[in-house]
Amino acid sequence: MKHIVYFAFILVLILPEIVISQSKIKLFNGKNLDGWYAFDAELGKQADASKLFHVEKNKIRLYGNKAGYLMSNQSFKNFELTVKFKWNIDTTFVRKSDKKNSGVMYLVPLETPDELWPKGIQFQIKEGATGDFVLLQNVTLVVNGFKTEAGRSVSSVKFLDAEKPFGKWNTLVITHTNGKITQKLNGKLVNEGFEASVLEGRILLQYEGFPIDFCKINLKKI
Repeated sequence: MKHIVYFAFILVLILPEIVISQSKIKLFNGKNLDGWYAFDAELGKQADASKLFHVEKNKIRLYGNKAGYLMSNQSFKNFELTVKFKWNIDTTFVRKSDKKNSGVMYLVPLETPDELWPKGIQFQIKEGATGDFVLLQNVTLVVNGFKTEAGRSVSSVKFLDAEKPFGKWNTLVITHTNGKITQKLNGKLVNEGFEASVLEGRILLQYEGFPIDFCKINLKKI
């Protein structure tokens, strides 16, 4: 009987840790692009994402002369997503544009077709606008008490500036719980919305022409 009580006590202690570890997902393993596919308008969907984008020194490096994206194979509902990013200041990397523009999309429905850019919500990464909501393909959200218009691409401006200087690593955190969304940048709340019209979907890393690196993409299920 003592052994049973002891085992139950140990189980009570370790079970929360097991549940937490199972809820955490590394979407980028630091070695390759397993778990992702790539897309550009000319080549279409590439199951082997390394045909378009690359991993080097534990970083995903998005660059080249064509806009495109990486899309997670997995779909998620309620989560906390943490992503680290920085603009690539090495001038030897091929670029399509000198305009610093990118983003992390989320809640991209499984059934939505691949295109530039698909249905979902974007954490805008853009010079002067990092932290904006960009709502794509008729997605709506209530921000500051008002429902956004449905449209092909609708922006809702960030509350404040929190991006680090060009070339420094930034950390963004996106939390989605049953239609409520918060976007944080470097520990500061930069945007918040409610009643999202999409409630589940995939994660997408945008490449719009200016080289950008990502080194941490972790998701915790809520």
